[in-house]
Amino acid sequence: MLITHDTRCALDTVVDLVNTAPEDNATPDGLPDVAALEDFVQNHEISDVGALSEFDLSAVRKIRGRFASVFAAPDARTAAGVINDLVAAAGTTPRLTDHDGYDWHVHYFAPGASVADHLAADCGMALAFFVVAGEQERLRRCEAPDCRRAFVDLSRNRSRRYCDSRTCGNRLHVAAYRARRKEAAG
Repeated sequence: MLITHDTRCALDTVVDLVNTAPEDNATPDGLPDVAALEDFVQNHEISDVGALSEFDLSAVRKIRGRFASVFAAPDARTAAGVINDLVAAAGTTPRLTDHDGYDWHVHYFAPGASVADHLAADCGMALAFFVVAGEQERLRRCEAPDCRRAFVDLSRNRSRRYCDSRTCGNRLHVAAYRARRKEAAG
């Protein structure tokens, strides 16, 4: 599956956005205030975003939950329904652009759109490409028992199970190895 630069950026953004949500009551929200949203926008180089407000924060948190439901969707039809709702509500307006030193690419948000509509349109379309390509199962949650972070499995054979093999994957492999050694030692 060919993934263009702007689609990859949108995928990284949507994964990071979903992963800002608290996993439980003990985990803090990764977007606790407008300043955190401003940092998120800056770190992800989200273009054409004006001054942000509490209204923007609330709207982004709302679409964050909708995006999380795409990663939890049991099938492509369910994921497509959520994506269609997100993209339609954003008033998607595809247009070609070549800003900030990048070649021509498509933005799906209307000029002057809110940050939430911007994210819903661009990130929603990036996820839509996966559903259209029959690759919805690549939109996953980490299989580590103490981690439910979202990720996009871009491995060739769709075998990635953990959000990060250096942390979650390695931790589980080491635990399994130690359990086998302990059992063998009797």
